[in-house]
Amino acid sequence: MKDIKVIPVYLPQFHAIPENDEWWGKGFTEWVNVKGAKPLFEGHNQPRVPLNDNYYDLTDIETLKWQCKLAKDYGIYGFCMYHYWFSGKVLLHKPMELLLSHPEIDIKYCISWANGEWRDTWKRKDQKQTKILIFDDCDNEKLWVDHFNYMLPFFKDKRYMCEDNKPILVIYSPHLIPKLNKMLKLWDQMAKEEGFSGLTYIYQSAASSIDRSWDRSLFSYGIEMNPGFVQNIGCNQFKYWLIRNVGYLKRKLNIKRSLYIGKAEREIRHEDYDAVWQKILSLRPNKGEKTIPCAFTDWDNSPRFGKNGYMYDGVSPEKFYHYFALLVENARKYYKSDKIFVFAWNEWAEGGYLEPDKLYGYGFLRAIKRVVNDDNRERFSVESTEK
Repeated sequence: MKDIKVIPVYLPQFHAIPENDEWWGKGFTEWVNVKGAKPLFEGHNQPRVPLNDNYYDLTDIETLKWQCKLAKDYGIYGFCMYHYWFSGKVLLHKPMELLLSHPEIDIKYCISWANGEWRDTWKRKDQKQTKILIFDDCDNEKLWVDHFNYMLPFFKDKRYMCEDNKPILVIYSPHLIPKLNKMLKLWDQMAKEEGFSGLTYIYQSAASSIDRSWDRSLFSYGIEMNPGFVQNIGCNQFKYWLIRNVGYLKRKLNIKRSLYIGKAEREIRHEDYDAVWQKILSLRPNKGEKTIPCAFTDWDNSPRFGKNGYMYDGVSPEKFYHYFALLVENARKYYKSDKIFVFAWNEWAEGGYLEPDKLYGYGFLRAIKRVVNDDNRERFSVESTEK
C-alpha cells in the first residue's frame, strides 16, 4: 500500500488583477468578499477571520513559502491549483508562475483548469440580470496548442504530479467543451512528443460527474467533488443537460441575459454537516469507473451570495477528523486509491479552508496530520507483518 496523498484545491484569487478591478472595483481580491460578510442570524460564523489577521497577498513569495511549508508540516501531499484560461487570456496566474520560478519550494502540485465562464452573479440581487464577463472559445483549435504550450513548463517541473510518466491535468467542467475528445487527443499527442507517456486526465465538477451524457472515456478518474457531488446525486438529468449546453447556446445565439428562473431566498439554507458526511461515507465507485473520494472541511457561501447561499450546521475540526479517517479507510477499501482531494486549502468565501482561522486555529490541519500519521503507522505495521 502507498502513503495516502491528501490534495486540497487551491484558489489563487488573493491578489489584485486589472480585470477584477474593472468588474468588481479597485483592489478587489477574495478578501473583499470575506471581510464584507455579515452574520445572518445569531451565532452565524461570519465573517471568517484568518488567524492573526493574515489577509495575505499571493504575489508575495513569502506567503507562498509559508503556505507550502504549512501544508507539508501537516501532511498535505500537494495542491491542485486552479488555472484560468480564456481563449488565450490567462487570469490569476501569478501564484502558480511564482511557484514555478522558485524550485526550492518543496511542494507537489497539479493544474485544475477551471474552464467555463465568469459571470457577475455575486453583485446581482436579481439573478435574471447577470451577464458574462469572460468565457473560453473552446472551438478554436489553434488556441488548444497555445494552451498546451502554456502548461508545458509546469508539466516539466519535477514537482508536478505525474502518474506513470503522465502529468495529471484536472479539468473542472469537461462536459462544457464541445470538441472535448479531439482536444484531449491532441494534448495527449503533444505530451508524448515532449517525452511523456501522455496525460492523466481527471474531471472535477459535480455537474461533470453527475451528467451521464458526455463521453468520459479518455479520463482516468473523476473526483467526487464534495459537498456538491453528494448533494446532487439523483438530480434530474435534464438539469445537467441544461448545465452542459445553455452557456454554449447562449453565446452562439448572442443571448446576453441569464436564463436563471429561481427566486431569491428569504433566509440562508441550512444543511446538516453530520448528515452530509454520512452520505459521503456511503458512496461507492460505479462499476467500471475510477473515482477519487473528496473530503470537505466546511461550506458557507454567504460571503458571496448572502441569503441566497447555503451553509452547514454542526461543523467542527473534531468531527472532520473522525469523518476524514473513515474516508481514508474507504479510499483504500473501495476506491483502491491513494489519493483524496479536499475542499479546500483556501476557499475562504465559500467556508472551505484548511488554513488556520481565528475560531478553530489549526484544528482542521491537525485533523489531517493526525489521520495521515495514523494511516502511515497502520500501513507500516501491516507491511511489516506481511514481510
